[in-house]
Amino acid sequence: VQLQASGGGLVQAGGSLRLSCVGSGRNFSTYAVGWLRQAPGKEREFQASISWKGSTTIYADTVKGRFTISRDNAKNTVYLQLNSLKSEDTGVYYCAASRGGLVATTSRVYDYWGQGTLVTVSS
Repeated sequence: VQLQASGGGLVQAGGSLRLSCVGSGRNFSTYAVGWLRQAPGKEREFQASISWKGSTTIYADTVKGRFTISRDNAKNTVYLQLNSLKSEDTGVYYCAASRGGLVATTSRVYDYWGQGTLVTVSS
């Protein structure tokens, strides 16, 4: 499975972006997908995750009410809508897929990783 993340960019605080993660392979729709952010000089940090059917989602406390994760299995795509962005949201956003199919908050659970897309929020 290969994952391709896109949609990052430069945005002002308070603005919005929509990230996309396109997965290759026929089994992608059976995988849970997560988004994790790595800020400069910091560890990778969980942001959101969605189960394979899309029926279950979880979010980091810092993004609840601002970010929304969703998926379109017909398009092999998972989205992360980022609203009300803050400067502390800046970082490289990675999408990752887990064969387990269930939502997960820890990096070690994920089996496949995309290359990341950079989000920069200016204050």
